Amino acid sequence: MPTYVSLINWTEQGLKNVKQSTNRAKAFRDMAEKLKVKVREIHWTMGRYDVVVVMEAMDDRAVSRLMLGLAALGNVRTETLKACSAEEMSQILDGIP
Repeated sequence: MPTYVSLINWTEQGLKNVKQSTNRAKAFRDMAEKLKVKVREIHWTMGRYDVVVVMEAMDDRAVSRLMLGLAALGNVRTETLKACSAEEMSQILDGIP
């Protein structure tokens, strides 16, 4: 299953309610489960991004639905990257002429 990494920043609304962050993470996991997205890890971070999420899904649409649903709540802005394992990258590199 493809892996996705989301880099997340709180909005002003999300920051005002930062104490609810772990509760929102639980609600996010529940939303993901309904959309058949497996949330592997959630990390609160220091630096440019406030939260990093690693997840797996069958396709880009499922992740897009999840992240748009999350953003619509108004607490975060997201940037999602599709990630490759070393094995997947090796297969990509094998196809380079």
